[in-house]
Amino acid sequence: QVHVVESGGGFVQPGGSLRLSCAASGSFDLINTVGWYRQAPGKQRELVARMTRGGGIDYADSVKGRFSISRDNAKNMVWLQMNSLDPEDTAVYYCEVYAESRGWLREFWGQGTQVTVSS
Repeated sequence: QVHVVESGGGFVQPGGSLRLSCAASGSFDLINTVGWYRQAPGKQRELVARMTRGGGIDYADSVKGRFSISRDNAKNMVWLQMNSLDPEDTAVYYCEVYAESRGWLREFWGQGTQVTVSS
């Protein structure tokens, strides 16, 4: 079993910053690709940023230049630094990890953390 827990969400004014954290724990050998997704009310879940174990990164066009994804492979941690936040960034943010162990690769999700950007 693999547990994924996000933290760091909250309320912030437009132009502000937040740093989300994601911790993966449980029975696995390593974490492969990780990603941050978000889902706003009435909208589909969308990719925000994704990072391979080797460091390859993809960002949604809407967050390029404002958000930054990073990870610590030794600690099984992932972060999302969010700057210049806009009300359009309001959503529940989810962490996705692909965990590997002895021939299997599976996708796991956290429960999500709410980010609200408002004046």
